[in-house]
Amino acid sequence: MPRISAATIGEHRAQTRDRILAAVSRLTRSQGIDEISMTDVAAEAGITRTALYNYFPDKAALLLAFTERVTGYFIESYERELPAGASPAERLRAFVRLQLDGLLAHPHPGPADLSAALGPDAYQRLADHVAPMQDILVGIIESGTASGHFRTGPARQTARMILALIGAERLPLLSGEVTVEQAEETISGFVLRALATP
Repeated sequence: MPRISAATIGEHRAQTRDRILAAVSRLTRSQGIDEISMTDVAAEAGITRTALYNYFPDKAALLLAFTERVTGYFIESYERELPAGASPAERLRAFVRLQLDGLLAHPHPGPADLSAALGPDAYQRLADHVAPMQDILVGIIESGTASGHFRTGPARQTARMILALIGAERLPLLSGEVTVEQAEETISGFVLRALATP
């Protein structure tokens, strides 16, 4: 019987799961998600591979849980850091900045590479996990359109294009070619000019 490090088995499992996801977070910064193996994660978390498989049956399940956690952190950060009464442009800039900060804190491969690594079903579940972030962006665009700050257009398509622009800065950001500030100004400046009312 393995030793537990908490008052109850439930608490022990929650703590171990947190350790595993914290290990993934550390490894993404040093190796990137595509290079991480289950063996790496188990070693980093200080558990056996067998124990790891009791929590996550494969890498896809592990990445889904990690993505869900990162999405939760993003939403909490956005709600916490967004100033009260911010304009649609300020909200859009805050969104872009937090996305870029997230790319730097949790490096990961682009959508095409993830799709190839995970397979279509797991990739679709991954996309479903990050949908709340896209919903925030759609809300920013819709509120800007309703207030007359942004030109009228399909909000969901516009949100996808903005997310693609953020993704395009992933490699320059990770390589140090650009700073978060430079990337944010490039993306936000471009998008705000595109959305500006005539």
